[in-house]
Amino acid sequence: MEHLISQYGALGVFLGAAVEGQSAVVAGGLLARQHLMSLWIALACATSGSGLADQMLFIAGRRFRDTAWVARTTARPAFAKALGFIERYPNTYVLAFRFVYGLRLVSPLAIGVSRMPAWRFAGLNLLAAALWAAVFTGLGYAFGEAVEAMLGSQAARRGAMIAAVALVLLVLVGALVRMAMRRAGPRQAG
Repeated sequence: MEHLISQYGALGVFLGAAVEGQSAVVAGGLLARQHLMSLWIALACATSGSGLADQMLFIAGRRFRDTAWVARTTARPAFAKALGFIERYPNTYVLAFRFVYGLRLVSPLAIGVSRMPAWRFAGLNLLAAALWAAVFTGLGYAFGEAVEAMLGSQAARRGAMIAAVALVLLVLVGALVRMAMRRAGPRQAG
């Protein structure tokens, strides 16, 4: 088990940060606390996974902002209100959206539709991804220390290992199911 975690744990944190978010990054902190992964590797994977995914979503928003579907979406009152907030407080929004549940996937697309320059988003995105990764990896690391203190290092190591692997797998499966459901779209009652 330790061999699998040491070989694929970084990839799990990277993909989890890109697709799902906090749970995989917290798991990376747990793994780092148990010395199954370097703390710096966990931080780097979380930062790069989150930053790269959000950069790609920004580019998609920018690339497709002139399409009819996006024009219809931006005409909706809720989206127009959110876009107005992004335009008024662009830097704050980019630094904060990762920390607000439900905004993680839609925000980079919306920012891509906004007038924010791509170079500014890239810089703020990197900074925000690093801050976000540090907070949630740190929480996992701190939680790992508490588990170790309660159960003892050997039991905590095995339990944290199993929990981290299960959590990463659960997160990845959940993200894949959610993506499949979105692709399928809403079913018409008939």
